[in-house]
Amino acid sequence: MNHFISLQEAIDMTSLYRQESENILKPAYQNQNILARSEAFDRAAFDTLLAKNGCAGLRIYYGMDTQLKVHAIIVPTDANGNDILPSQTLTSTEDGDDIAERGIRCPDICPTESPLNS
Repeated sequence: MNHFISLQEAIDMTSLYRQESENILKPAYQNQNILARSEAFDRAAFDTLLAKNGCAGLRIYYGMDTQLKVHAIIVPTDANGNDILPSQTLTSTEDGDDIAERGIRCPDICPTESPLNS
């Protein structure tokens, strides 16, 4: 599967998203930066996930923090498309290096001079 698109298609899609994203929210949730425009991650986070034993790709889930702001949650996947998750118990609150989330969220910290954000 080819996952790549042209710059123009990316510009069109991000422009439409910026134009319409508030419209898909109920009025009570509009203008609160609930939907991010983007999130930036250090390369090291992806390198760590991609180096996991059996990793063949990455999956991006969308989650929400207690302030109702949407965040990308990134996990490695195997060749069959299964998530590769830590072996600790499901109720553990211990951080590890198996799941990435703490990206730099726009808004508030946005890229400058990018046709994908203007």
